[in-house]
Amino acid sequence: MKKSELVSTIIQRLEQTYPDALCSLVYEKPHELMIAGRLSAQCTDARVNIVTRELFAKYRSIEDFANADVDDVAKIVKPCGLYKTKAKSIVGMCRQIVQDYGGEIPDTIEELTKLEGIGRKTANLVMGDVFHKPAVVCDTHCIRICGRLGLTKNKDPQKVETDLRNILPPDKSSDFCHRMVLFGREFCKARGERCADCPLGDICKSCKKQ
Repeated sequence: MKKSELVSTIIQRLEQTYPDALCSLVYEKPHELMIAGRLSAQCTDARVNIVTRELFAKYRSIEDFANADVDDVAKIVKPCGLYKTKAKSIVGMCRQIVQDYGGEIPDTIEELTKLEGIGRKTANLVMGDVFHKPAVVCDTHCIRICGRLGLTKNKDPQKVETDLRNILPPDKSSDFCHRMVLFGREFCKARGERCADCPLGDICKSCKKQ
């Protein structure tokens, strides 16, 4: 099977298995997704969603975060780990948005990654879910599964992103990554993968080796 055919088949089956390609981070406003993405570094989405309930109830706008006391933000986000660094960057990025972008979140990867604490993973998440532009979110699920499927030989997130941008249809890329997360949690886990009943088992390079 050619790689283009493989990609098309994977996308089709994932769409059938997971019709709703929803982001697992809970948010209502664009800046909330950006902040939740920052908090998700080395932390589960489930824990982030618990913490952001209190955080977003107290700080409701970008301006609120820009004027926030870093220590107070740190107390709230402490369960997410690396809380001092994350609190500093959350307040810092919001100050940058207010000062440098007139209070509006920038809509390019290049500008988003200039914000304090924002890497390519979160920048792509914002690009896809907020601005509905082609985006490839390379989290641990995406990197692991795409390697097993034979879509990439790389493990570096930016190299995997480049590989996927070269083979994914732009209009499908963002939803593909959301479905990778769902698929990784249900079937293609880091340990204890469910190859026997996996909807991609017959076309998976890793499964064929077993």
